[in-house]
Amino acid sequence: MAPWALISPASRGIAFALARRVLQTTSAPVVATARKDLEKTKHSLLEGLDVDAIRLTILEVDVLNESTIANAAATCQEMFPPRAHQLQLAFIVPGLLFPEKSPAQINADDALLTFRTNTLGPMLMLKHFAPLLPKKNSQCSPEDDSMKGFPSMSTTAVMSARVGSISDNRLGGWYSYRASKAGVNQVVKTFDNHLRAVSGDNAVAVALHPGTVKTGLSKEFWGGVKKEKLFDGDWVAEQLVNVVKKVGLDGRGKCWDWAGKEIPP
Repeated sequence: MAPWALISPASRGIAFALARRVLQTTSAPVVATARKDLEKTKHSLLEGLDVDAIRLTILEVDVLNESTIANAAATCQEMFPPRAHQLQLAFIVPGLLFPEKSPAQINADDALLTFRTNTLGPMLMLKHFAPLLPKKNSQCSPEDDSMKGFPSMSTTAVMSARVGSISDNRLGGWYSYRASKAGVNQVVKTFDNHLRAVSGDNAVAVALHPGTVKTGLSKEFWGGVKKEKLFDGDWVAEQLVNVVKKVGLDGRGKCWDWAGKEIPP
């Protein structure tokens, strides 16, 4: 079964760097998504890379609009029929953050949007793209080395955060963001249990913590982070790809940080 990769969304931030990293280090087809400006996103992702542009497909996905997710999954079904292809690597990376340092700062609309983006968005992505993952009886073509270096099983990696850990919560604050990422960890564990049943050892799901990265999402908080703990997007993308390569079957259903260390629930 021929492999392909998915990064959603991929127009900016960590996901943008992840898409470029996958394009650079594999020769498999890559599907990236954006809410708008699809051609601009494709141009930006390919800029400066020595890769065949035909490998990259950009599809419209807005995680707040389930029909766009369903349409993108249907397109991928046509491009990569499951009888001959399998979704070998998926990074699902939507993210939104509103700072809430005290309960008084909680805004219901902002909180709802946070959950819809950070938790429900990935959940709907899993709903529609799960049929493209390998089943128990699937066999990856041994002669296909387009994703050489990656594990033989398919890996679905959803972006979480250390603040989603309840046992690690010693500072408080960030109510909606913390709760939404705790929800992500539960979704990943539940989905991995599903994969155990339908895919066996052929597919796993994990959650990832990238650290504090120089992106628009975290910009307001750069001043409070030690210089050595504020990471460049390209460097983090490399670390996260390496984590996916090393986690293995024993690491399925868990949350892992950029250094490959497990984050407790």
